[in-house]
Amino acid sequence: MKTIIFIGTNKSGSSREAVKAAERLGYFTVVFTNNLKQMQQREDYMDVHEMIFVDTNNLSMMKEEIKKLRFKGKEIKTIVSFIDSNVYSASILCEEFCQSYTSSNAIKIMEDKEETRVSLKDQPYTPKFFSIKPNEPISSETIGSELTFPVIVKSPKSTGSKDVLFVETKEQLEKQIVRLQEKNPDETIIIEEYIDGNQYLVEALIYNKKIMIAGIIEQEITQGKRFIITGYGVLANVPNQIKVGIEQVLQSIISQFGIENGALHLEIRLKKDGWKLIEINPRISGGAMNEMILAAFGFSLVEETLKLYLGESPSLMPRFTNYVFTQHLIVSKKGILEKITGKKKALSSPGVVKVYVKPRKGTKLTPPLSMGHRYAYVIAKGASMEEAKNLAKNAASEIKFHLVEE
Repeated sequence: MKTIIFIGTNKSGSSREAVKAAERLGYFTVVFTNNLKQMQQREDYMDVHEMIFVDTNNLSMMKEEIKKLRFKGKEIKTIVSFIDSNVYSASILCEEFCQSYTSSNAIKIMEDKEETRVSLKDQPYTPKFFSIKPNEPISSETIGSELTFPVIVKSPKSTGSKDVLFVETKEQLEKQIVRLQEKNPDETIIIEEYIDGNQYLVEALIYNKKIMIAGIIEQEITQGKRFIITGYGVLANVPNQIKVGIEQVLQSIISQFGIENGALHLEIRLKKDGWKLIEINPRISGGAMNEMILAAFGFSLVEETLKLYLGESPSLMPRFTNYVFTQHLIVSKKGILEKITGKKKALSSPGVVKVYVKPRKGTKLTPPLSMGHRYAYVIAKGASMEEAKNLAKNAASEIKFHLVEE
């Protein structure tokens, strides 16, 4: 039986849609999970044909489970992950147990922000940066002589904006360095120049060294204690200057990393002196990204990514084009969720494609310290970006989280 193994999945979003896409393509789907809650809620994952509880941080244990599946007659066609922390592990396992069409080494570099910066340090799109090694003493004066404030302080393994901090003064900088060193004593800390300017997300596949751009998305960022992306606008028509500049950056990256086949997304900002790479990840963005691209262009990016991993030729040919905007909802104060109102009204609003609300009654909600603290989203389409944005924001304003203070 032709089988695809997924290392981890979320309950919703790109990683779950990839499992559903594999089922649509006719494959037996297996999910390795270390999430006990998923095993307990097994009935919510009917598209997962077999769910196996295993430590997804332990390669040896996963290898044993793969051997058991083979013994049962499962023909493993590919092993993949659409989850941040598991993409590299999946690529290593794929190289050992089946035909691999991606580069583990390139994935390893992209998963580590420090390795990415060092590998691309001589490129014009790389911001000024330097690293503080574990236990290395550093003074804010040294940093101040190298970079001008404000600066960004980040952990190289950070995902979802969890440890990406905006710092405006030397005092703040020293405090945040100490905080990160206490939190992750064995990790390097990266300090880099703060890049102002419009931020874009670029979703792409690389097939036989050829760049295939799935979507270029404008991002709206809410800056509180963290940089949280609360708005995404999929451009139906991309200005040529933007497209050419992004393609040049992508071409340089795949050349530097030696990528022949793979999936990746960039976050990139446009300054007066050109493009600056904020970060790169070796997978499709999570959350609503696959649904946004589906609403904008009519193809499933996770399905085409699976074809790539299976050695087939992906197609990102648009079946139609719409401007699409996704508005995420966050809360401004802590509390226990008593009820949610307005979901049906939002869903019946003009132009709305999808409304998703994550938390259940009784969940503790908090102002965002990571992307995981976005609690709902509304996707809407329109004839222009302005129309799509207005429709999404108007519909999202109908949704209310009623909280009880702790």
